[in-house]
Amino acid sequence: PVACTLGPAALEARREQLLSRLTGLVTAREALDNGLRLRFAASGDETLPVIPSAIDAERRCCRFLHFQVTVHPDDAPVVRELTGPTGTREFLSARIAP
Repeated sequence: PVACTLGPAALEARREQLLSRLTGLVTAREALDNGLRLRFAASGDETLPVIPSAIDAERRCCRFLHFQVTVHPDDAPVVRELTGPTGTREFLSARIAP
């Protein structure tokens, strides 16, 4: 099912800590048929370390998600795709600030 297994308090803590850092780094977002594509600036020391941390945390509580990260050479954007079954795009859009 398209659902997070975290309880309300744990989900709020995750949003305040890890997810707020991650969404603050997003430079563009694009809806996909089955999820979201997020773009991040390649510059900055925080972008690359926070993405794998978020993936590691999210894969434990949102087991329906599939993750793909593309890192291009030089200063091209880092792209992270989150996809899954029907309903994933709506689930993510409601939880990831634009």
